[in-house]
Amino acid sequence: MANSRSVEDLLRAEYFRLLPDARRALLETETRVRSALLDTSLALQPFERLVVTARIKECENAINSLRRRQPLGLFDSDQAAEYSLSALRDLAAVRVMAFPKRRVDETHGILQSILAGWTSDPIPAVEESGVPLAYKYFGKWNSDAPITAEVQIVGLLIGLFWEVEHSAIYKPNPSLQGVRTDVVIQSRDDVLTALQRFEAEFANAMMASPRREETILR
Repeated sequence: MANSRSVEDLLRAEYFRLLPDARRALLETETRVRSALLDTSLALQPFERLVVTARIKECENAINSLRRRQPLGLFDSDQAAEYSLSALRDLAAVRVMAFPKRRVDETHGILQSILAGWTSDPIPAVEESGVPLAYKYFGKWNSDAPITAEVQIVGLLIGLFWEVEHSAIYKPNPSLQGVRTDVVIQSRDDVLTALQRFEAEFANAMMASPRREETILR
């Protein structure tokens, strides 16, 4: 007899089976990242920032994320057994936000060493500048682990903007479906470009005037 449960119901059940593994993956990833960045965190100037956040995708967000990866954004009920949330690369994810740009570059260099076996998947800039908006890696600490984790390294200003933009524009709830217009998308891209340009210009100013470093943005 065919399984009468919907794909979504099967995935909800799987989510809670995977949750303990996702929590372990998140704990290990966050602990390794924070440990690797400890010396940098202790050496920050008063105006510098290094913020580490960690999260596990909520159940419905995880299902929607998997759905968007399917042809036409739909699940095929006849192939229900083929879908698994373990296919998501970011069920467990750690984001590292840093300011100024030199701390982003330093952080990226440090974390590259512990993520050497992971896959690099940078987020490209809006403009073809060659400098990614963020560095992103996904992988497993143990090849037998059921969960793939993600680590993202991004400038603080862009990272904070994404915390607003992600739920309001990138993946809006049903009450905001109409806000994703061409004008809004262009305005979002303009903000990302402006923030990236500011970070670059601020870095140039710091290099040109090292004695002013402790007074800028006090």
